[in-house]
Amino acid sequence: MIISCKKLLSSSPRFLFLLIAIIFFARLTPCIQAQDWVKTGTNLGVQKIRLAAADFKAGSSDAQTAPLKSVFDTTLYSDLKNAGVFDMVSKSMAPPQTPGSPQEISLSAWAAAPASAEMVAFGSLSVSGGRVTVQGFLFDAKNPQSPQILGKQYADTASEENSRQIAHRFADEIILRLGGGLNGIAETKIYFVSNRTGNKEIWAMDYDGQDQHAVTHLGTISISPRVSPDNSRIAFSSLGRDGWSIRMYSLELGRPVSFASPGGTTLSPAWSSDGSKLAFSSSTTGDNEIYTTDASGGGLHRVTAFRGPDVSPVWNPKSNAQIAWVSGRSGLPQIYIMDSDGASVQRMTDGGYATSPSWSPNGQFLAFSWNRKYGPGAPGGQDIYIMDIASKRWIQLTHEAGSNDFPSWSPDGRHIVFQRQDNGRTEIWSMLADGTEQQQLTHDGWNAMPNWSWK
Repeated sequence: MIISCKKLLSSSPRFLFLLIAIIFFARLTPCIQAQDWVKTGTNLGVQKIRLAAADFKAGSSDAQTAPLKSVFDTTLYSDLKNAGVFDMVSKSMAPPQTPGSPQEISLSAWAAAPASAEMVAFGSLSVSGGRVTVQGFLFDAKNPQSPQILGKQYADTASEENSRQIAHRFADEIILRLGGGLNGIAETKIYFVSNRTGNKEIWAMDYDGQDQHAVTHLGTISISPRVSPDNSRIAFSSLGRDGWSIRMYSLELGRPVSFASPGGTTLSPAWSSDGSKLAFSSSTTGDNEIYTTDASGGGLHRVTAFRGPDVSPVWNPKSNAQIAWVSGRSGLPQIYIMDSDGASVQRMTDGGYATSPSWSPNGQFLAFSWNRKYGPGAPGGQDIYIMDIASKRWIQLTHEAGSNDFPSWSPDGRHIVFQRQDNGRTEIWSMLADGTEQQQLTHDGWNAMPNWSWK
């Protein structure tokens, strides 16, 4: 059993579904007609604020100042550019002066061409006595009479990592004020599976791919990480002596903690947004069905009871009153939604091969992986789609670039992280929720099944 699982895990990007689903889906179902467009609700496509991020001014002569300032400047600009809500002023268009304080900035120079900035972020960074101090400001270049929107001071032990984290914090403050009141994602984490240590373990990285490191060291196969809403624990599936079970890892204690996983093949955990419940798939009664428990594994409740595998559940984070999941009851796997007690079942996709649903933070959309023309010799491939739940209209986000799977929404609803298998490699990518600005985040080893933290 273990040998066959390893072969399956290493050979197919759809191994999670295939592992617990029927081995062969005997028939194809008709594909639905394409929709040209569906509103994503991410505030993308609206007029963006033209924002300049000036290089910060060195405030001390300490030898660490220059390298830490370089890290800070690069990180801040990248965070603001990646936010998806700004038209960033190129560094080459910035005025030659480097303002370090409100008294030193010439707003008219930043507002004039070629910068033509509406807003300017600027400030100073200094190092003294082994500590780094940053003073950051955000000014309205079009309102010279009352320009200050934000003024912040940060201090921490002088290191590259802390300089990056301060830049993340300042970027998120700017995004919160200028991005429609939504918190930025610069301080969020992405959890994923990687084989870089010789086994498939759970890893973590910053939202932009920095600081990649192993979280678990279990020496087996661990998949499907799902971080809790308070960022204190990770639930995941792991292969042990008795087969697949749900395990729990405490990020606060740095070690596994107990979870009462049921028997059978138990996989694909998902947290409710209040952190009180988990949903997962288990074959404890024979067929793989969807179950829910409390956060410790108690109060096991069976939700589905249909012929055919039911896997990959995910809660509606807005209400926790609905669950989306994948079922093979009609042949090939399709996306369904239902009430959290199993009532009001609706089939969302109609045809092809659909897997890996992820519910948007506002509860309005599902992202998922879909091969709409699945079958021997059929054109097309496995891509990431978004569907509006109310209308069932959808939009395709990835096109002709490998096999794409396991999408996961950022907490601001403006970004999606996903897995891409292409040219023999499997890596983690991110993109804006309209499919633009695709960026590869991992580059070493085999990396898959990403999950974006809640905050």
